[in-house]
Amino acid sequence: MHKVGFFICNGHDALDLAGPLTAFNQVATAVKHTPYELHIISQSGGQIIGNAGLPVLTKPAGQVELDTVLFVGGDISCMQTSANIAAAKQLTKHTPRVASVCTGAFLLAETGILNGRRAATHWRYMSQFQSLFPLIRVDGDSIYIEDDGIWTSAGIVAGIDLALALIEKDMGQEMARNVSRFLVVPYRRSGGQSQFSAMSQMEPESDRIRIALNFAREHLVEGLPVERLAEAARLSLRQFGRAFLRETGETPARAVERLRVEAARSRLLDGSESIEQVARAVGFVDSERMRRAFVKLYGHPPQSIRRQSRLLRNR
Repeated sequence: MHKVGFFICNGHDALDLAGPLTAFNQVATAVKHTPYELHIISQSGGQIIGNAGLPVLTKPAGQVELDTVLFVGGDISCMQTSANIAAAKQLTKHTPRVASVCTGAFLLAETGILNGRRAATHWRYMSQFQSLFPLIRVDGDSIYIEDDGIWTSAGIVAGIDLALALIEKDMGQEMARNVSRFLVVPYRRSGGQSQFSAMSQMEPESDRIRIALNFAREHLVEGLPVERLAEAARLSLRQFGRAFLRETGETPARAVERLRVEAARSRLLDGSESIEQVARAVGFVDSERMRRAFVKLYGHPPQSIRRQSRLLRNR
């Protein structure tokens, strides 16, 4: 029996707890028995009030010997008390596998276990995290990261992706896929996938600009001059250019480039195509053009994404 503990503090985020907890619990539904024993724990036990005002009954940390401990995100100031930090240090010292969701990384970082490692957290808290913990290489873009057996993830539904990755590590890909079906969520996103997409960042107001963006995403491999996008939106070239910039903050050419980079990143993480093949598949003229676009958007070339993907698969 694999014992999993979910460490929570006052002000914890309800979904940061419920998402991973439900994923592990659904394994029993998939296999008709209970391979995981789940425990909700806190520094001293008893009722812990979450950020939604709901009390959760917990066991004292240290009462159960765990195989995995997951630090749940929530109010940062509440979790960074000396008592919580001391409890976290004991748990990380004696638990074989350690993970965090969202701002749970702040408590995990206080133990020192993340020093010299890469760690993920919610993009909103990336600057704060890096300022407090300069010895950690924070990643505010990846959904989750495993660095030498320490797992950290972004917040909210990314906790489900993290749990599915842990389940896959324990019980194989097919089990994780079955659990995702029970949860009615897409099979887990790869850890290196961005926390937010180019489409969601642009968020146009009008249907016509949304139509143009959807048209671009569906025809990335083809030439997409502004005239073609304006035609898809059924606007004159002048009307389209003004409306697009006003609603998205981007020129059409820049938006198309971002969509292509996002599509390329996903293919690099999940597939075995060469970089040249990926460049052609998403509409870049050549791999050098794609490399420049990656460096401009992410600060590193596509080769680094491919190396990261191989490292994750080989672990």
